[in-house]
Amino acid sequence: MINKVKNFIRDNSMMDKGDKVLIALSGGPDSVCLLYILHKLKDDLQIKLHAAHVNHCLRGENALKDEEYCKEICKYLDIPISIKRVDINNISKEKSISTEMAGREERYSFFNEVKKQFNISKIAIAHNSNDQAETVIMRAVRGSGIEGLTGIKPIRDNLYIRPILCLTRKEIENYCANENLKARIDETNLEEIYSRNKIRLKAIPFLEENFNANLISTLNRLAYSCSKDVEFIEEVVTERYKKYCENFSDSIVIKEDAFNEKEAILTRIIKKSLMNISKKFNNFEMKHIYDIITLQKGETGKNIHITNGVIAKNEYGKIKLILKENLNKDLKKDKIELGNLHIELKENKIINIYDDYFGKFEFSLTNNKINFNDEFTKYFDYDKISNISIRNRRDGDRIVPLGMKCSKKLKDIFMDCKIPKDKRSEIPLLIFNDKIAWVVGVKVSDEFKINKKTKNILKVKFEREE
Repeated sequence: MINKVKNFIRDNSMMDKGDKVLIALSGGPDSVCLLYILHKLKDDLQIKLHAAHVNHCLRGENALKDEEYCKEICKYLDIPISIKRVDINNISKEKSISTEMAGREERYSFFNEVKKQFNISKIAIAHNSNDQAETVIMRAVRGSGIEGLTGIKPIRDNLYIRPILCLTRKEIENYCANENLKARIDETNLEEIYSRNKIRLKAIPFLEENFNANLISTLNRLAYSCSKDVEFIEEVVTERYKKYCENFSDSIVIKEDAFNEKEAILTRIIKKSLMNISKKFNNFEMKHIYDIITLQKGETGKNIHITNGVIAKNEYGKIKLILKENLNKDLKKDKIELGNLHIELKENKIINIYDDYFGKFEFSLTNNKINFNDEFTKYFDYDKISNISIRNRRDGDRIVPLGMKCSKKLKDIFMDCKIPKDKRSEIPLLIFNDKIAWVVGVKVSDEFKINKKTKNILKVKFEREE
Protein backbone atom coordinates (compact mmCIF):
# COMPACT_ATOMS: atom_id res chain seq x y z
CA MET A 1 0.00 0.00 0.00
CA ILE A 2 2.94 2.32 0.66
CA ASN A 3 4.15 1.75 -2.92
CA LYS A 4 0.63 2.36 -4.21
CA VAL A 5 0.62 5.81 -2.61
CA LYS A 6 4.20 6.55 -3.72
CA ASN A 7 3.34 5.70 -7.34
CA PHE A 8 0.17 7.79 -7.15
CA ILE A 9 2.18 10.77 -5.88
CA ARG A 10 4.72 10.42 -8.68
CA ASP A 11 2.15 9.74 -11.43
CA ASN A 12 0.41 13.01 -10.53
CA SER A 13 3.63 15.01 -9.93
CA MET A 14 2.41 16.02 -6.49
CA MET A 15 5.72 16.80 -4.86
CA ASP A 16 9.24 17.91 -5.70
CA LYS A 17 12.44 17.15 -3.84
CA GLY A 18 12.86 19.57 -0.95
CA ASP A 19 9.13 20.34 -0.61
CA LYS A 20 7.82 21.15 2.84
CA VAL A 21 4.43 19.42 3.10
CA LEU A 22 1.71 20.49 5.53
CA ILE A 23 -0.60 17.62 6.55
CA ALA A 24 -4.20 18.50 7.46
CA LEU A 25 -4.54 16.35 10.57
CA SER A 26 -7.96 15.81 12.16
CA GLY A 27 -6.99 12.74 14.17
CA GLY A 28 -9.37 10.50 12.19
CA PRO A 29 -8.28 7.32 10.34
CA ASP A 30 -7.81 9.06 6.96
CA SER A 31 -5.53 11.87 8.11
CA VAL A 32 -3.60 9.62 10.53
CA CYS A 33 -3.01 7.11 7.73
CA LEU A 34 -1.80 9.98 5.51
CA LEU A 35 0.53 11.24 8.25
CA TYR A 36 2.14 7.82 8.82
CA ILE A 37 2.51 6.94 5.13
CA LEU A 38 4.15 10.29 4.29
CA HIS A 39 6.39 9.87 7.33
CA LYS A 40 7.57 6.52 5.92
CA LEU A 41 8.05 8.04 2.45
CA LYS A 42 9.70 11.31 3.49
CA ASP A 43 13.28 10.15 2.98
CA ASP A 44 12.49 8.46 -0.31
CA LEU A 45 10.61 11.54 -1.59
CA GLN A 46 13.12 13.93 0.06
CA ILE A 47 10.43 16.05 1.71
CA LYS A 48 9.88 17.64 5.13
CA LEU A 49 6.62 17.39 7.09
CA HIS A 50 4.55 19.73 9.23
CA ALA A 51 1.03 19.09 10.59
CA ALA A 52 -1.93 21.38 11.28
CA HIS A 53 -4.99 20.63 13.43
CA VAL A 54 -8.13 22.76 13.79
CA ASN A 55 -10.30 22.16 16.86
CA HIS A 56 -13.82 23.19 15.79
CA CYS A 57 -15.07 23.17 19.40
CA LEU A 58 -18.19 21.30 18.26
CA ARG A 59 -17.83 18.08 20.22
CA GLY A 60 -16.86 19.21 23.69
CA GLU A 61 -14.51 16.82 25.52
CA ASN A 62 -14.12 14.62 22.43
CA ALA A 63 -12.78 17.55 20.42
CA LEU A 64 -10.15 18.20 23.12
CA LYS A 65 -9.19 14.51 23.04
CA ASP A 66 -8.79 14.72 19.23
CA GLU A 67 -6.47 17.68 19.70
CA GLU A 68 -4.40 15.89 22.36
CA TYR A 69 -4.15 12.76 20.22
CA CYS A 70 -2.79 14.79 17.27
CA LYS A 71 -0.17 16.36 19.56
CA GLU A 72 0.92 12.93 20.81
CA ILE A 73 1.34 11.21 17.45
CA CYS A 74 3.23 14.20 16.02
CA LYS A 75 5.52 14.18 19.05
CA TYR A 76 6.06 10.42 18.60
CA LEU A 77 6.94 10.90 14.91
CA ASP A 78 8.95 14.08 15.60
CA ILE A 79 6.73 16.15 13.26
CA PRO A 80 6.03 19.79 14.23
CA ILE A 81 2.33 20.64 14.57
CA SER A 82 0.34 23.88 14.58
CA ILE A 83 -3.03 23.94 16.39
CA LYS A 84 -5.91 26.40 16.36
CA ARG A 85 -9.22 26.40 18.25
CA VAL A 86 -12.24 27.97 16.52
CA ASP A 87 -15.84 28.26 17.70
CA ILE A 88 -17.47 27.12 14.47
CA ASN A 89 -21.03 27.48 15.78
CA ASN A 90 -20.51 31.20 16.40
CA ILE A 91 -18.82 31.76 13.05
CA SER A 92 -21.63 29.86 11.31
CA LYS A 93 -24.23 32.16 12.90
CA GLU A 94 -22.23 35.35 12.22
CA LYS A 95 -21.79 34.52 8.52
CA SER A 96 -25.21 32.86 8.11
CA ILE A 97 -23.63 29.77 6.59
CA SER A 98 -23.71 26.08 7.49
CA THR A 99 -21.32 24.68 10.09
CA GLU A 100 -19.84 22.53 7.27
CA MET A 101 -19.03 25.59 5.19
CA ALA A 102 -17.77 27.58 8.19
CA GLY A 103 -15.51 24.69 9.21
CA ARG A 104 -14.07 24.33 5.74
CA GLU A 105 -13.38 28.07 5.45
CA GLU A 106 -11.65 28.20 8.83
CA ARG A 107 -9.54 25.10 8.11
CA TYR A 108 -8.26 26.36 4.79
CA SER A 109 -7.68 29.83 6.19
CA PHE A 110 -5.54 28.33 8.97
CA PHE A 111 -3.66 26.07 6.55
CA ASN A 112 -2.69 29.13 4.54
CA GLU A 113 -1.59 30.98 7.68
CA VAL A 114 0.70 28.08 8.55
CA LYS A 115 1.88 27.93 4.93
CA LYS A 116 3.10 31.52 5.09
CA GLN A 117 4.59 31.17 8.56
CA PHE A 118 6.64 28.02 7.85
CA ASN A 119 7.29 28.38 4.11
CA ILE A 120 5.12 25.39 3.20
CA SER A 121 5.23 24.12 -0.41
CA LYS A 122 2.23 21.76 -0.47
CA ILE A 123 -0.85 21.15 1.67
CA ALA A 124 -1.84 17.48 1.87
CA ILE A 125 -5.52 16.65 2.39
CA ALA A 126 -6.64 13.11 3.35
CA HIS A 127 -9.41 12.52 0.81
CA ASN A 128 -9.75 8.89 -0.28
CA SER A 129 -11.46 7.04 -3.14
CA ASN A 130 -14.69 6.65 -1.13
CA ASP A 131 -14.77 10.45 -0.73
CA GLN A 132 -14.30 10.66 -4.48
CA ALA A 133 -17.27 8.34 -5.14
CA GLU A 134 -19.46 10.28 -2.69
CA THR A 135 -18.55 13.56 -4.38
CA VAL A 136 -19.41 12.22 -7.85
CA ILE A 137 -22.82 11.02 -6.62
CA MET A 138 -23.55 14.32 -4.83
CA ARG A 139 -22.74 16.34 -7.93
CA ALA A 140 -24.64 14.00 -10.24
CA VAL A 141 -27.87 14.29 -8.23
CA ARG A 142 -27.47 18.10 -8.30
CA GLY A 143 -27.33 18.01 -12.09
CA SER A 144 -23.65 18.87 -12.42
CA GLY A 145 -22.01 19.00 -15.84
CA ILE A 146 -18.97 17.01 -16.87
CA GLU A 147 -16.66 19.26 -14.83
CA GLY A 148 -18.53 18.29 -11.67
CA LEU A 149 -18.19 14.60 -12.46
CA THR A 150 -14.39 14.91 -12.36
CA GLY A 151 -14.85 14.91 -8.59
CA ILE A 152 -11.90 15.69 -6.35
CA LYS A 153 -8.69 16.53 -8.19
CA PRO A 154 -5.47 14.82 -7.05
CA ILE A 155 -3.76 18.20 -7.15
CA ARG A 156 -5.22 21.71 -7.26
CA ASP A 157 -3.51 25.03 -7.86
CA ASN A 158 -0.17 23.23 -7.54
CA LEU A 159 -0.68 23.55 -3.78
CA TYR A 160 -3.39 21.25 -2.44
CA ILE A 161 -2.59 17.55 -2.89
CA ARG A 162 -4.49 14.33 -2.12
CA PRO A 163 -1.84 11.59 -1.81
CA ILE A 164 -4.24 8.85 -0.57
CA LEU A 165 -7.03 9.51 -3.08
CA CYS A 166 -6.02 6.15 -4.54
CA LEU A 167 -6.90 4.26 -1.33
CA THR A 168 -10.33 2.99 -0.30
CA ARG A 169 -11.69 3.63 3.17
CA LYS A 170 -11.40 -0.11 3.84
CA GLU A 171 -7.69 -0.08 2.96
CA ILE A 172 -7.16 2.88 5.29
CA GLU A 173 -8.99 1.22 8.17
CA ASN A 174 -6.98 -1.98 7.68
CA TYR A 175 -3.73 0.01 7.65
CA CYS A 176 -4.62 1.77 10.90
CA ALA A 177 -5.54 -1.57 12.51
CA ASN A 178 -2.33 -3.29 11.35
CA GLU A 179 -0.20 -0.39 12.59
CA ASN A 180 -2.20 -0.19 15.87
CA LEU A 181 -2.78 3.54 15.32
CA LYS A 182 -6.07 3.84 17.26
CA ALA A 183 -7.22 6.86 15.30
CA ARG A 184 -10.01 9.01 16.69
CA ILE A 185 -13.58 8.52 15.42
CA ASP A 186 -15.81 11.53 14.80
CA GLU A 187 -19.23 10.26 15.86
CA THR A 188 -20.99 12.93 13.73
CA ASN A 189 -19.82 11.03 10.64
CA LEU A 190 -22.19 8.25 11.70
CA GLU A 191 -25.21 10.54 11.91
CA GLU A 192 -27.50 11.12 8.93
CA ILE A 193 -27.41 14.90 9.35
CA TYR A 194 -25.49 16.02 6.29
CA SER A 195 -26.04 15.09 2.63
CA ARG A 196 -22.64 13.46 2.35
CA ASN A 197 -23.33 11.27 5.38
CA LYS A 198 -26.62 10.12 3.87
CA ILE A 199 -24.85 9.15 0.65
CA ARG A 200 -22.09 7.38 2.61
CA LEU A 201 -24.42 5.53 4.99
CA LYS A 202 -27.42 4.85 2.78
CA ALA A 203 -26.99 5.46 -0.95
CA ILE A 204 -23.64 3.74 -1.53
CA PRO A 205 -24.44 0.56 0.46
CA PHE A 206 -27.78 0.29 -1.39
CA LEU A 207 -26.15 0.72 -4.82
CA GLU A 208 -23.35 -1.72 -3.98
CA GLU A 209 -25.82 -4.35 -2.81
CA ASN A 210 -28.33 -3.98 -5.65
CA PHE A 211 -26.40 -2.72 -8.68
CA ASN A 212 -22.60 -2.78 -8.54
CA ALA A 213 -20.44 -4.36 -5.84
CA ASN A 214 -17.42 -2.45 -7.24
CA LEU A 215 -19.21 0.92 -7.15
CA ILE A 216 -16.34 2.84 -5.53
CA SER A 217 -13.75 1.86 -8.13
CA THR A 218 -16.31 2.32 -10.95
CA LEU A 219 -17.12 5.89 -9.88
CA ASN A 220 -13.42 6.66 -9.50
CA ARG A 221 -12.84 5.46 -13.07
CA LEU A 222 -15.71 7.68 -14.20
CA ALA A 223 -14.14 10.68 -12.45
CA TYR A 224 -10.76 9.96 -14.06
CA SER A 225 -12.31 9.55 -17.52
CA CYS A 226 -14.23 12.82 -17.18
CA SER A 227 -11.10 14.62 -15.97
CA LYS A 228 -9.27 13.67 -19.18
CA ASP A 229 -12.16 14.92 -21.32
CA VAL A 230 -12.26 18.16 -19.33
CA GLU A 231 -8.51 18.66 -19.83
CA PHE A 232 -9.01 18.53 -23.60
CA ILE A 233 -12.07 20.80 -23.52
CA GLU A 234 -10.20 23.31 -21.36
CA GLU A 235 -7.36 23.48 -23.88
CA VAL A 236 -9.87 24.36 -26.62
CA VAL A 237 -11.66 26.89 -24.40
CA THR A 238 -8.37 28.59 -23.46
CA GLU A 239 -7.50 28.95 -27.15
CA ARG A 240 -10.95 30.34 -28.03
CA TYR A 241 -10.92 32.65 -25.01
CA LYS A 242 -7.75 34.31 -26.29
CA LYS A 243 -9.40 34.70 -29.70
CA TYR A 244 -12.74 36.11 -28.58
CA CYS A 245 -12.13 37.93 -25.28
CA GLU A 246 -10.44 41.29 -24.70
CA ASN A 247 -9.12 41.88 -21.18
CA PHE A 248 -8.99 45.43 -19.84
CA SER A 249 -8.03 46.71 -16.40
CA ASP A 250 -11.65 47.01 -15.29
CA SER A 251 -13.63 44.88 -17.73
CA ILE A 252 -13.69 41.92 -20.10
CA VAL A 253 -15.34 42.14 -23.53
CA ILE A 254 -16.61 39.02 -25.29
CA LYS A 255 -16.67 39.61 -29.04
CA GLU A 256 -19.80 39.00 -31.08
CA ASP A 257 -18.21 36.15 -33.06
CA ALA A 258 -17.90 34.08 -29.87
CA PHE A 259 -21.66 33.61 -29.87
CA ASN A 260 -21.44 31.64 -33.12
CA GLU A 261 -19.43 28.92 -31.37
CA LYS A 262 -20.89 25.56 -30.35
CA GLU A 263 -22.81 25.87 -27.09
CA ALA A 264 -20.37 23.60 -25.23
CA ILE A 265 -17.53 26.01 -26.03
CA LEU A 266 -19.50 29.26 -25.72
CA THR A 267 -20.86 28.48 -22.25
CA ARG A 268 -17.36 27.72 -21.00
CA ILE A 269 -15.92 30.90 -22.54
CA ILE A 270 -18.57 32.91 -20.70
CA LYS A 271 -17.95 31.08 -17.43
CA LYS A 272 -14.19 31.62 -17.75
CA SER A 273 -14.83 35.33 -18.38
CA LEU A 274 -17.08 35.60 -15.33
CA MET A 275 -14.49 33.97 -13.11
CA ASN A 276 -11.67 36.11 -14.50
CA ILE A 277 -13.48 39.41 -13.99
CA SER A 278 -14.76 38.57 -10.50
CA LYS A 279 -11.74 36.54 -9.30
CA LYS A 280 -14.32 34.19 -7.78
CA PHE A 281 -14.97 30.58 -8.74
CA ASN A 282 -18.30 29.73 -7.13
CA ASN A 283 -21.98 30.70 -7.39
CA PHE A 284 -21.88 31.00 -11.19
CA GLU A 285 -24.66 28.79 -12.53
CA MET A 286 -25.81 27.80 -16.02
CA LYS A 287 -28.78 30.16 -15.53
CA HIS A 288 -26.39 33.13 -15.42
CA ILE A 289 -24.60 31.95 -18.54
CA TYR A 290 -27.82 31.50 -20.53
CA ASP A 291 -29.00 34.93 -19.32
CA ILE A 292 -25.89 36.42 -20.94
CA ILE A 293 -26.51 34.52 -24.18
CA THR A 294 -30.08 35.88 -24.23
CA LEU A 295 -28.79 39.40 -23.47
CA GLN A 296 -26.42 39.23 -26.45
CA LYS A 297 -29.34 38.48 -28.78
CA GLY A 298 -31.33 41.47 -27.50
CA GLU A 299 -31.07 45.25 -27.77
CA THR A 300 -27.81 47.14 -27.43
CA GLY A 301 -27.45 49.14 -24.22
CA LYS A 302 -29.26 46.61 -22.06
CA ASN A 303 -27.52 45.20 -18.97
CA ILE A 304 -28.21 42.54 -16.36
CA HIS A 305 -26.81 41.89 -12.89
CA ILE A 306 -25.06 38.55 -12.42
CA THR A 307 -23.94 37.07 -9.10
CA ASN A 308 -20.62 38.02 -7.41
CA GLY A 309 -21.13 41.70 -8.30
CA VAL A 310 -20.73 41.24 -12.07
CA ILE A 311 -22.77 43.29 -14.54
CA ALA A 312 -23.13 42.17 -18.17
CA LYS A 313 -23.82 44.83 -20.82
CA ASN A 314 -24.79 44.43 -24.47
CA GLU A 315 -22.69 46.81 -26.56
CA TYR A 316 -23.73 46.35 -30.19
CA GLY A 317 -23.61 42.57 -29.96
CA LYS A 318 -20.48 42.46 -27.81
CA ILE A 319 -20.87 41.55 -24.15
CA LYS A 320 -18.98 43.68 -21.66
CA LEU A 321 -18.48 42.27 -18.16
CA ILE A 322 -17.71 44.81 -15.47
CA LEU A 323 -17.84 44.77 -11.68
CA LYS A 324 -20.60 46.82 -10.09
CA GLU A 325 -18.00 48.76 -8.09
CA ASN A 326 -16.35 49.93 -11.35
CA LEU A 327 -19.55 50.77 -13.22
CA ASN A 328 -19.34 54.54 -12.76
CA LYS A 329 -15.58 54.86 -13.03
CA ASP A 330 -15.77 55.08 -16.83
CA LEU A 331 -17.58 58.41 -16.51
CA LYS A 332 -15.27 59.96 -13.93
CA LYS A 333 -14.11 62.59 -16.44
CA ASP A 334 -17.14 63.80 -18.34
CA LYS A 335 -16.10 67.44 -18.66
CA ILE A 336 -12.64 67.70 -20.13
CA GLU A 337 -11.68 70.95 -21.86
CA LEU A 338 -8.58 72.66 -23.14
CA GLY A 339 -9.45 76.31 -23.72
CA ASN A 340 -8.49 78.34 -26.75
CA LEU A 341 -5.02 77.30 -27.86
CA HIS A 342 -2.66 80.02 -29.03
CA ILE A 343 -1.02 78.38 -32.00
CA GLU A 344 1.03 80.44 -34.43
CA LEU A 345 2.29 78.11 -37.10
CA LYS A 346 4.98 78.59 -39.67
CA GLU A 347 6.00 76.17 -42.38
CA ASN A 348 8.19 73.27 -41.08
CA LYS A 349 7.26 74.12 -37.50
CA ILE A 350 5.48 71.59 -35.27
CA ILE A 351 3.57 72.40 -32.09
CA ASN A 352 2.66 69.59 -29.70
CA ILE A 353 -0.22 69.91 -27.25
CA TYR A 354 -0.21 67.33 -24.44
CA ASP A 355 -3.11 66.38 -22.19
CA ASP A 356 -3.03 63.74 -19.44
CA TYR A 357 -6.53 62.55 -20.29
CA PHE A 358 -6.77 62.74 -24.09
CA GLY A 359 -3.22 62.31 -25.35
CA LYS A 360 -1.00 64.30 -27.73
CA PHE A 361 -2.08 66.59 -30.58
CA GLU A 362 0.56 67.54 -33.14
CA PHE A 363 -0.14 70.68 -35.21
CA SER A 364 1.86 71.66 -38.28
CA LEU A 365 1.55 73.38 -41.69
CA THR A 366 2.25 71.10 -44.61
CA ASN A 367 2.49 71.07 -48.38
CA ASN A 368 3.65 67.48 -48.49
CA LYS A 369 1.75 64.56 -49.92
CA ILE A 370 -1.48 64.04 -48.00
CA ASN A 371 -2.54 60.65 -46.67
CA PHE A 372 -6.33 60.62 -46.29
CA ASN A 373 -6.37 56.99 -45.08
CA ASP A 374 -4.87 57.63 -41.65
CA GLU A 375 -7.82 57.89 -39.25
CA PHE A 376 -5.69 59.72 -36.66
CA THR A 377 -4.17 62.30 -39.01
CA LYS A 378 -6.45 64.90 -40.65
CA TYR A 379 -6.03 68.02 -42.79
CA PHE A 380 -7.88 71.35 -42.62
CA ASP A 381 -7.98 74.76 -44.33
CA TYR A 382 -5.85 76.80 -41.94
CA ASP A 383 -7.13 80.16 -43.20
CA LYS A 384 -10.71 79.31 -42.14
CA ILE A 385 -9.64 78.89 -38.51
CA SER A 386 -9.58 81.75 -35.99
CA ASN A 387 -9.39 79.81 -32.69
CA ILE A 388 -8.76 76.23 -31.60
CA SER A 389 -9.82 74.28 -28.53
CA ILE A 390 -10.12 70.64 -27.45
CA ARG A 391 -12.83 69.07 -25.32
CA ASN A 392 -15.04 66.02 -25.02
CA ARG A 393 -18.74 65.74 -25.85
CA ARG A 394 -21.59 67.86 -24.53
CA ASP A 395 -25.32 67.31 -24.69
CA GLY A 396 -26.71 68.60 -28.00
CA ASP A 397 -23.37 68.49 -29.89
CA ARG A 398 -23.69 68.48 -33.67
CA ILE A 399 -21.31 68.25 -36.61
CA VAL A 400 -21.62 68.66 -40.39
CA PRO A 401 -20.01 65.38 -41.53
CA LEU A 402 -17.66 65.48 -44.51
CA GLY A 403 -19.65 65.36 -47.75
CA MET A 404 -22.89 66.57 -46.16
CA LYS A 405 -24.58 69.97 -46.01
CA CYS A 406 -26.70 69.44 -42.90
CA SER A 407 -25.54 68.88 -39.35
CA LYS A 408 -26.08 65.64 -37.47
CA LYS A 409 -26.29 64.93 -33.76
CA LEU A 410 -23.06 63.60 -32.31
CA LYS A 411 -25.14 61.13 -30.27
CA ASP A 412 -26.57 59.63 -33.48
CA ILE A 413 -23.10 59.36 -35.01
CA PHE A 414 -21.82 57.46 -31.95
CA MET A 415 -24.79 55.11 -32.20
CA ASP A 416 -24.25 54.56 -35.93
CA CYS A 417 -20.60 53.77 -35.31
CA LYS A 418 -21.53 51.44 -32.42
CA ILE A 419 -19.40 53.28 -29.89
CA PRO A 420 -20.31 52.19 -26.32
CA LYS A 421 -21.80 54.88 -24.08
CA ASP A 422 -19.05 54.55 -21.50
CA LYS A 423 -16.36 55.19 -24.13
CA ARG A 424 -17.86 58.29 -25.74
CA SER A 425 -16.49 60.75 -23.18
CA GLU A 426 -12.97 59.47 -23.90
CA ILE A 427 -13.11 60.64 -27.54
CA PRO A 428 -11.56 64.11 -27.97
CA LEU A 429 -13.28 66.73 -30.10
CA LEU A 430 -11.14 69.23 -32.02
CA ILE A 431 -13.01 72.55 -32.06
CA PHE A 432 -12.45 75.35 -34.62
CA ASN A 433 -14.34 78.62 -34.17
CA ASP A 434 -16.58 76.94 -31.56
CA LYS A 435 -17.62 74.28 -34.09
CA ILE A 436 -16.68 70.59 -34.08
CA ALA A 437 -14.04 70.06 -36.76
CA TRP A 438 -12.98 66.54 -35.89
CA VAL A 439 -14.44 63.78 -33.75
CA VAL A 440 -11.09 62.04 -33.41
CA GLY A 441 -11.05 58.63 -35.04
CA VAL A 442 -14.73 58.94 -36.00
CA LYS A 443 -15.81 61.88 -38.21
CA VAL A 444 -14.38 65.03 -39.83
CA SER A 445 -16.40 68.20 -40.47
CA ASP A 446 -17.17 69.39 -43.98
CA GLU A 447 -16.87 73.02 -42.86
CA PHE A 448 -13.05 73.11 -42.64
CA LYS A 449 -12.13 70.77 -45.48
CA ILE A 450 -9.35 71.61 -47.89
CA ASN A 451 -10.05 72.28 -51.58
CA LYS A 452 -8.35 73.65 -54.67
CA LYS A 453 -8.43 77.19 -53.27
CA THR A 454 -6.74 76.23 -49.97
CA LYS A 455 -3.43 78.03 -49.54
CA ASN A 456 -2.34 76.83 -46.11
CA ILE A 457 -3.00 73.26 -44.98
CA LEU A 458 -3.17 72.49 -41.27
CA LYS A 459 -2.10 68.95 -40.44
CA VAL A 460 -3.31 67.59 -37.09
CA LYS A 461 -2.07 64.25 -35.80
CA PHE A 462 -3.40 62.58 -32.67
CA GLU A 463 -1.66 59.98 -30.48
CA ARG A 464 -3.30 58.40 -27.45
CA GLU A 465 -0.96 58.52 -24.45
CA GLU A 466 -0.45 55.02 -22.99
